[in-house]
Amino acid sequence: MKQPLAYIHPEAKIAPNVVIEPFVTIDKNVVIEEGTRIGSNVTILEGARIGKNCNIFPGAVISAIPQDLKFAGEDSLAIIGDNTTIRECVTVNRGTVSRGKTVVGSNCLLMAYVHIAHDVVVGNNVIIANATQIAGEVRIDDYAIIGGSCAVHQFVHIGAHVMIQGGALLGKDVPPYIKVGNTKMSYGGINSIGLRRRGFTNEQINGIQNIFRVLFQSGLNNSDAVEKMETELPASKERDEIILFVKNSQRGIIKGYLSSTDR
Repeated sequence: MKQPLAYIHPEAKIAPNVVIEPFVTIDKNVVIEEGTRIGSNVTILEGARIGKNCNIFPGAVISAIPQDLKFAGEDSLAIIGDNTTIRECVTVNRGTVSRGKTVVGSNCLLMAYVHIAHDVVVGNNVIIANATQIAGEVRIDDYAIIGGSCAVHQFVHIGAHVMIQGGALLGKDVPPYIKVGNTKMSYGGINSIGLRRRGFTNEQINGIQNIFRVLFQSGLNNSDAVEKMETELPASKERDEIILFVKNSQRGIIKGYLSSTDR
């Protein structure tokens, strides 16, 4: 259903059953798949690719050009997966020549006033709470939950199944499966409740705890901790994923537990 009070560029490709409310603007080179609902006063600009059964609330802006002075008008995309909800006044910028696209996966929830900058890659089943600001070229893996009013520095990598306290200022990578808390953003234990909800067994959870005891509580530096994990802990998907995450970290990972004098 297309409202007569909406502007839709004739070159936009929109499935027949997409609902478009009044005062929406949809530019050329836009694709919107079936079952999606576009709320009033939403702006969808060139390069947007929006999947099936999404729900975009009033005031959101999808695929605006990057807030990056290096951007030179190159063709790029902003891709939204299926079944994703984008709440009021969210902004998702399209990519630059660096990656060519910004991606938000399927089954995600971006709460009001979230900003997703150029070339960010957000996985599936991710929740990002209100007013969180994600800088350029950040990667957020599946099932991550990021609390409200967080600020994530460019190029940071946030692993799968993590839970991050609201108000975090994240300048370091966050390994998968853990919680991140307090104002200095240190390790706060593993995200055991979230893992159980997603079907992880007690054996898997205990194995993950043992891995992070070595990484964050043994007193070893990261390189020595990784070597100890490889030689002394039983192989598992989770162990190998964490080791690979630490080895590939470009910004270094967050700290372990802080003492009371460090908090």
